[in-house]
Amino acid sequence: MVAGMYARVAVWWTILRIALEERLVYRGDFALGTLMRFLPIVTQLFLWWAIFESIRDTRGVAAGEPVELAGFRYTDMVAYYLLVMVARAFSSMPGLASGIALQIRNGEIKKYLVQPVDLLGFLLLNRVAHKLAYYSVALGPFALVFFLCRDYFQTGWLDAGTIAAFIASLVMSFLLGYFLEAAIGLVGFWFLEVSSLLFVYMLLSFFLSGHMFPLDLLGEPWRTLVEVLPLQYLAYFPAAVFLKKVTGPALVQGLCLQAAWLLFFIFLSRWLFHRGVRRYSGFGG
Repeated sequence: MVAGMYARVAVWWTILRIALEERLVYRGDFALGTLMRFLPIVTQLFLWWAIFESIRDTRGVAAGEPVELAGFRYTDMVAYYLLVMVARAFSSMPGLASGIALQIRNGEIKKYLVQPVDLLGFLLLNRVAHKLAYYSVALGPFALVFFLCRDYFQTGWLDAGTIAAFIASLVMSFLLGYFLEAAIGLVGFWFLEVSSLLFVYMLLSFFLSGHMFPLDLLGEPWRTLVEVLPLQYLAYFPAAVFLKKVTGPALVQGLCLQAAWLLFFIFLSRWLFHRGVRRYSGFGG
């Protein structure tokens, strides 16, 4: 049993190492690409600046006095968008769902049925390698941008508990994003084309994950609806944890719910794969 476990670990380590080496070789554009990704939020920051100034004029707030919108000051809004960029870099899985559906449609999925390699595990290691390669190169640009914008982070020094919760939320956002999109891709066993389903998911995710604006701005019943969905844990929740918008029992509850959604999509993707394999038919050599 020990020997078998060691052999499996060795196989997964080899897959991860090869995938990481490939990405470090052909993705030398990570650093420049990361800096370019920060440019689109500049227009959003100008927009929010105009909104806060409009609120100041409407309420007659004196110059120098803070203006808040749903508990966010302008500095909080800037920090929030920067943190959302980090969270989305963890949870986004470009091409995963469509790639799985394409392999099912083209019959390439059969290689995972005849070889001792698990589809979900193999693709997960490839995504881990992608993120490791990305952040090993993009760490510099991220550090530069956050250093230049350090004055916008007014939460003070983070305590160890907040840092641990932030890291845990980022790791779970990565895994949640992976298994959620993998589940969408595995629907390809029943519907060979999942592009429409994927489009609906991406549209909802853009608005309801907090990528476009902090979810605190939503009124009822939309805020309650978003709270029962898993999408907020892809972007909003990690940023809110860092900014201490979620603390105490609410933080513990949020982490538990994020973990629960992660387990749900792990089991769902496994169930979809095993059920799909039963009805799958592959021909040829």
